[in-house]
Parts: sequence; structure tokens; C-alpha cells
Amino acid sequence: MFELVLLAPESAIENLGEALDALDALSVSVEDADALTPAEQALFGEPGMPPPKEGWQRSRVQALFATEAAARDAAQLLQAQDFFDGCEVLGVQPVAEQDWVRLTQSQFDPVEITPSFWIVPSWHEPPAAAQQVIRLDPGLAFGTGTHPTTRMCLRWIAAQGHDQPRVLDYGCGSGILAIGAAKFGARHLDAVDIDPAAVEATRLNASANHVQLTAGLPDAAQGVYDLVLANILATPLKVLAPLLCAHVREGGYLVLAGILSRQADELRAAYAPWVSLSVSDEEEGWILMTARKA
Repeated sequence: MFELVLLAPESAIENLGEALDALDALSVSVEDADALTPAEQALFGEPGMPPPKEGWQRSRVQALFATEAAARDAAQLLQAQDFFDGCEVLGVQPVAEQDWVRLTQSQFDPVEITPSFWIVPSWHEPPAAAQQVIRLDPGLAFGTGTHPTTRMCLRWIAAQGHDQPRVLDYGCGSGILAIGAAKFGARHLDAVDIDPAAVEATRLNASANHVQLTAGLPDAAQGVYDLVLANILATPLKVLAPLLCAHVREGGYLVLAGILSRQADELRAAYAPWVSLSVSDEEEGWILMTARKA
């Protein structure tokens, strides 16, 4: 493969992306051309906030093509377009051959939840200190243990989840929370998600961890549970408040994640008719909110 590298202002990014797609680029990435310099800009996207800009004031655009001829033809065609004003072709270069599978795997190391509880990809050996292990490889569904919201939920399960025999993982993603609950004694596990791909991922991951659970779409959640886990985002969590609380038995626990610190009061108000939420954990600006149903 060959890489076409461009320098472009923020105003040209959208047109460049569409043009490169039309020119059969295999992939297009955009980076801050001033990264690691005093001029570096931070662009953040957070739930409930306006989307970040499409590029930086000076963006480095890298487009992959199958052949050198295709990359050079694309550069020539782009330079003839009106929207290319202010842009610059930095060059065309071959992409070094790599073992892409090994490279991808190298980015995912075992994740420590507690000193004795770890999430370990299949290509790694568990750490010597690991007494409980979830085997999980990165996939399409959310939940590999690398995000603070997932880690906080699993830490809560490790500390509090030993006496919760019947568990609901609502918005299960990869199924990691349900699997974690099984590792700490849950015997009846329901895991539901609106995404069929997440349901299938949960079934596969449960099988890989020798965990028996029922995975399905949301209507598969039936009755009340000792523990209801929902690691989603603040807005759907507010909408789901009556439904999730109805699934918690008296004396049972509700554990919510996917919430930013600044959203704590919104969630407390949304759940106040049923339970009293409190912040149980915080990491990197995200919080874990929990309640016990009276």
C-alpha cells in the first residue's frame, strides 16, 4: 500500500474526505499537524456536548491507496480542485509491511481491575496475581475493560457482588459485566442490548469464559433482580429510569455508569421517585452511581 500525505486547513477537511473516498482511498485519517508542539490543539467529544470540529487549524491528512499510481493520480486530481486552495501535498510514500494482527494485539495488554481480578486477551497469559480472570478480546461491542466506566462497574462487582444471585446487565455490549458478576457468584444472568451484534458478542464471550447466561434484546429482561447493571450514557439512563428501577427487587442494587461528573445531579433527580442514587466511584471525569432499593 501507499500513503498520500496532505496538509490542510480545517475548512478543507470535509471536502477532502469526501473526495478521497470518491477516489477509492482505502482509509483516511486526520491528525493535528502541530501535535507535540506548543501550537497543539485539543479536540474533545463528550456525550451531550456539541460534536468536535472535523479537523485542526493545520491538519495532517493521510490516505491509503492500493498502488502508488492510484495515490499519485489522487494527488494530481485533488490539486486541480477549487477546495484544495490552502492545502499542500507533502508526499507519497510506501507503507512498510507489518504483521497487522500482531501489531493490533500489542495494543491490548491485560487490564487490572483489582490486584487479583484481571481482564486478559486470549493471546496473553494471566498475571501471576490473578485469581479471577475474564478472557476477552477486542471486538465490535463496547466493553473491553479499558474504559473507566467498565472498570468502575467491575470494581463494584468485585467488592459488593458476592451475594447477588440474580443479575441483569442492561445494555450489555460485550457482556463483560454479566461475565464479571458470574465470576463473583451470580447464578442467574440476563444480558440484554438493542444491538443484535452485542447480543451475539455476549454469547460468544460468555462461552469463552464458561459462563451460562441468557442474552437477548431488551424484552428478554423479565421480573426482578438482586442486581441491575447499566453502563450506557446519561441521556438513555434518564429515559430508562422507571424501567430499570422496576427490575430491581426490594433490597436489591442498581449500578449505573456512563455518567460524567457534571451529570450527577441530573441522574439523582431522574431516579429520585424510586431510589436515592449516590456517587460510589470516580475515574477520569466519569462517575459510578449506585443505590439500594428500599
